[in-house]
Amino acid sequence: MKIRRLSVQNVRSHNEKTIELSPQTTILTGSNGIGKTTLLEAIYIALQGSSFKGVDSDILAHSAPWYRIDVMTDEDMVRSVTFDPSRTSGKKRFIINEKISYRMSPRDKYPVVLFEPEDLRLLHGSPSRRRQFIDHFISQISPTYSTTLRRYDRALKQRNTLLKRDTVTNEDLFVWNVALSEHGARIIEQRIYAVEMINKQLNDHYRDIAQTNDVISAHYSDTYIGNLSQKILRELEAKLSYDKAVKHTSIGPHRHDIIFRFNDSPALSVASRGEVRTILLALKRIETRLISDLTGQDPIILLDDVFSELDITRQSHIVLGENNQTIITTTDFDSNKSDVLIQELS
Repeated sequence: MKIRRLSVQNVRSHNEKTIELSPQTTILTGSNGIGKTTLLEAIYIALQGSSFKGVDSDILAHSAPWYRIDVMTDEDMVRSVTFDPSRTSGKKRFIINEKISYRMSPRDKYPVVLFEPEDLRLLHGSPSRRRQFIDHFISQISPTYSTTLRRYDRALKQRNTLLKRDTVTNEDLFVWNVALSEHGARIIEQRIYAVEMINKQLNDHYRDIAQTNDVISAHYSDTYIGNLSQKILRELEAKLSYDKAVKHTSIGPHRHDIIFRFNDSPALSVASRGEVRTILLALKRIETRLISDLTGQDPIILLDDVFSELDITRQSHIVLGENNQTIITTTDFDSNKSDVLIQELS
């Protein structure tokens, strides 16, 4: 799928805006604060059902009664998203292929690979950021994974609520221990598999972009042998006294991490900002190609302020996918390529 046209109404700073997009690469350029990122956000909402930057009330332009996003594809299909806070129910509505829904189902989502400045905190930020990265990646190649995550989170909240009581036993927690062990095992297995797929390609893609001989690798923080579900169940039961003391569940995939190493040292300790940005671009390239290979769909690539802090060599090797539509925001860009459409916003 390729997007031909994007129209927004009352979306952040844009009262009304329509832009045409190239099936190859479109550069959205203009001064800071002109609303370039907002247009990427609108595309993301139309394809994924939610924003990567905020909630609907934040997206709605100040004092506007509603917002609307329309995306027309190369097959003359229209995907529309509307938000009207005055409605008592169904405030957000999706119209995809003339079918109305109030929540975008996994089968209606179209894969997107997004790079935004906040991603720079992936290596240096909290483990939750790295878990979110791998979980979103898996969700785009496995539609049932999001359901597993929701069921795990629901069981985790229930168990944590019980742990806040003055008296609680393993018998009280048993049903939630079982749920956490079953859903947690599936999450860990898929995360380990995804990290292994990424790790097989990470070094080559990093070197291709950076044109260096640095060694990059990624590893899941916890490894398990044997019956994973049973091991998690035993650990939950063994940790009862500690969990009661701290009043939350201390083990499980919600506590795990993804470790990146750079030349045999922790990447978060030794990698420069430019090197971190290059690691992220390598990850996005891998994500793009694995989604294409595993789903048969070429994800749309959204790159927000991607050229900052990259030298000319790295900029010239930034291509993430050969057949993917790419939309890039930047304050200044010159290109002589015939397949690049430059849209200057004002």
